[in-house]
Amino acid sequence: MPNALRALSKLLPLGWALVAGASLADTGGYQIEERAGPFEHPWSFCFLPDGDLLLTERPGTLLRIAANSRSATRIEGVPETYFAGQGGFLDVVIDPGFRDNGLVYLSYADGDRKNNRTAVFRGRLDGDTLVDGAVILKAAADKSTAHHYGGRMVFLEDGTLLLTVGDGFDRRKDAQNLDSHFGKLLRMNRDGSAPQDNPFADRGGAAALILSYGHRNPQGLAVDAESGMLWQHEHGPLGGDEVNLIAAGENYGWPAATRGRDYTGASVSPYVSLDGMQDPKTGWTPSIAPAGLALYRGDLFPAWRGSLFVAALKSRDVRRLTVVDDTVTAEESLFSDLGERIRDVREGPDGALYLLTDGADGRLLRVTPKPAGTTDRAD
Repeated sequence: MPNALRALSKLLPLGWALVAGASLADTGGYQIEERAGPFEHPWSFCFLPDGDLLLTERPGTLLRIAANSRSATRIEGVPETYFAGQGGFLDVVIDPGFRDNGLVYLSYADGDRKNNRTAVFRGRLDGDTLVDGAVILKAAADKSTAHHYGGRMVFLEDGTLLLTVGDGFDRRKDAQNLDSHFGKLLRMNRDGSAPQDNPFADRGGAAALILSYGHRNPQGLAVDAESGMLWQHEHGPLGGDEVNLIAAGENYGWPAATRGRDYTGASVSPYVSLDGMQDPKTGWTPSIAPAGLALYRGDLFPAWRGSLFVAALKSRDVRRLTVVDDTVTAEESLFSDLGERIRDVREGPDGALYLLTDGADGRLLRVTPKPAGTTDRAD
C-alpha cells in the first residue's frame, strides 16, 4: 500500500484561529497575468506533457488550451452531463502513463433531475477527440438533488485513482454508511475496479471502493510526492470547513462530529470530536468555502515549498498553509485583491502557481515572481 495510505492514524488537536504566515517579502513578491479566458463556469484544469492544458466547464465542455497562446479548442467525444446546481463537468486528470496511452479521466454529474450521481469517464485523447470512451465508475450515491458531488480526482504513486464523493446534501447520514458512496473518498484501479488492498475490500459491494468516510463535500485532494501524505479538504455547512490528513479506513466524522451548523443555524451535532473519528488538521469557522487544493514543490517561490494552497470561493482568496511534518503551523491569505471567487489552484510544470476563477466569465491566471527592481504587484 502506498505511503499516502499509511499516514498517522491519530491526528493532533485542531486550532481554528487564523495564524499569521510568512511575509510576502520572503517570496520577493509576485505578479499575476491572465493566461486564458473567459470561460463559462470553469471547474478544474490539468497540464499535458506538451505544455497544453485541459480545462473543464461545468455546462459540459472540455477545452484544450494551447501552450503558447490563449486559443481554446473544444474536445469532442465527451459524455453528456447533468448541468444544474453544482452539477456538470468537474475534474480532469491524465493517466500517469499518458505519454504512452493518452488516457484522460473526467469526473462529472451523471443522470437527471430525479436520479443523478458522481461518475468518472475515461477516454484516449486523439488530436481533439476522446476516443474509446467509457464510463468506468458510477458512484453508489443516487440522489435527486443537484448538490454535493465532490468530484475531485488525483492519482497515487501506485497508479490507483482517487475520487471524492459528496454527501448529496440531504443524505448526510449516509456518510457513515459503508454500503453507500455518499460522503466518501474512493480508491479505484484505472478501469474503475476496486483494488484488493482497499481497507473494506472484503465487504464487497460499495464498500470495496471506499478508502475513507465521514466526509461532507470534499473538493480538494493533494498528494505530497516527497512524504507520501494525502491531504484533503471539504466544505462544512455554516462553518466547519476542514483540512484533513487522510489515512486508509479512517472515519472523518461527518455528520456525527463537526464544528459546522445547519444553514438554519440549528445544531448538526453536539460533538466536535469523537473517539474513533479523525480530527481535522485545521479548518474555518466562518466558512471560506474551500475549492481546489495544491501542494507546492516548485522552484520559482522557494519560500512556498511544502505549503498547501487552498482555493476559496466565499472568502475570495487563496489560503497558504505552512506545513511542518504533519502539522499546519501557519496560515496566510493571498490574492484577495483580485476580488474574485477562486475555484481551483495548481502548480504548473514551470513552477508558477495557476489560479482558476469562478463564474460565467472565469479566467485562468498565472502567478510568477515579481521582476527584480519593481515595488508593486502587477496584474
